[in-house]
Amino acid sequence: MKIDNRYARLDPRLFHKQPPEPLSNPIAGHFNAALAEQLDWQFTEAQDWVPILAGQVVPEGFDPLAMAYAGHQFGQWAGQLGDGRGLLLAQIIDKKGQLQDLHLKGVGLTPYSRMGDGRAVLRSVIREYLAGHALNSLGIASSNALGFVSSSTPVQREKLERGACLLRVADSHVRLGHFEWINKFAPDALPDFTTAMIESYFPECQNAESPILAFAQVVIAKTAKTIADWQLVGFAHGVMNTDNLSITGSTLDFGPYGFMERFEPTWINNHSDHSGRYVYQNQPSIAHWNLWVWLGQLLPLNAVDPLVNKESLSAVLSTFEPEFLHHYTLGMSQKMGLNDEQKGVLELSSDFLRILERNRLDLTNSFRSLSDDSDQGWRLLRLECISIEEMEKFDTFAAQYQNLVNESGLTALERQTMMDGANPIYVLRNHIAQTAIERAEAGDFSEVTRIFDLLATPFTRQIEHETAADIAPLPDNHPPVSVSCSS
Repeated sequence: MKIDNRYARLDPRLFHKQPPEPLSNPIAGHFNAALAEQLDWQFTEAQDWVPILAGQVVPEGFDPLAMAYAGHQFGQWAGQLGDGRGLLLAQIIDKKGQLQDLHLKGVGLTPYSRMGDGRAVLRSVIREYLAGHALNSLGIASSNALGFVSSSTPVQREKLERGACLLRVADSHVRLGHFEWINKFAPDALPDFTTAMIESYFPECQNAESPILAFAQVVIAKTAKTIADWQLVGFAHGVMNTDNLSITGSTLDFGPYGFMERFEPTWINNHSDHSGRYVYQNQPSIAHWNLWVWLGQLLPLNAVDPLVNKESLSAVLSTFEPEFLHHYTLGMSQKMGLNDEQKGVLELSSDFLRILERNRLDLTNSFRSLSDDSDQGWRLLRLECISIEEMEKFDTFAAQYQNLVNESGLTALERQTMMDGANPIYVLRNHIAQTAIERAEAGDFSEVTRIFDLLATPFTRQIEHETAADIAPLPDNHPPVSVSCSS
């Protein structure tokens, strides 16, 4: 591995260096061999990687530290936050020349633990492990994980649970909330920190007339792309606080997330979100709000760059909506097998989503059905409509859809190939993850392995790996799963 611990060389006020607090009697959970190859990770045998992930061994050259950051949580200033149970073990350059963070989660108390115990439990570790893998396999910017371990260390939540650790891998753990912390607690560090972030993550911005404005522009663009990608597959993050959004746009901090099953845009998947602030349909506007808060943290940089002011930052923020719509329109065109230059794609896709919502149809399966033009394909969705009136509305949609298909200029093969590459067969449904968790808590990790393998190629049918539950929503009389922030 090529170690490059550049964050550890920044202003020491930004972090606290400490070793992990080991778990007792660690048990191998799962290891991501493909990611290990990308990282040039040398500890591939369980006897070597398990002690590292359990916090018992810190490899030579690693320099563990807990980051300080702050943030707005549920729209309110939350003050100092920080890595309360995780450590940035090291930064490395992977085989693609990409800087990657190795972050161990569940390592014990840090100065930023607040009222927590610094630990993670097995259920939350498995959910994050599978979610990061699922999003990466779907081609969505996200943290991933090298592996996880369970242990005999007891951790008290609503009940006594097994302590666990996850080695998270991300292109950055720097959050919008880092800038909030610096402005509040170390404002003199802001210019050097911003310069370091540009050098580390967006070096192309250094040649711009205003590197800071160029930096802001690329952060906004990457965030807009990720949010559009979430919307296209029905992913709801659940906790879009400013301390949970990365400056690189990569999905970070999986808590009470969910992949939507029956299309319900106001589904609250986090049962701590009493107002529904972070529901699926609000994610674009919340991302815009978070970026607005973040851009305000850059205003003091006017002292080193006069081009940075309220007007220029507002102009940069105004690019979020068109950037989001561009990626969303392009993605929706691919999902529907249409030409993105055609008029009416967004309007027609909205009509389709409203049909799914009113008739409580499964988002993933319904879009996958659109790629099949036979009588066994998307026309069967009509029969799932709940009334004659809804069937008539489906017929209207179908006629308009067929017209756009005919006008697209795409052959049947081109269209099907495009759609099959944009509409997954498999997503991480909450009840599937729960089954894997329950078996793992009983000591059987085979279901984690099966789901991990299934999600590795989500656009390809895998008869040998799938079960009926993998491709079907919960029965209609079962409410969508809502997940706790407790982890």
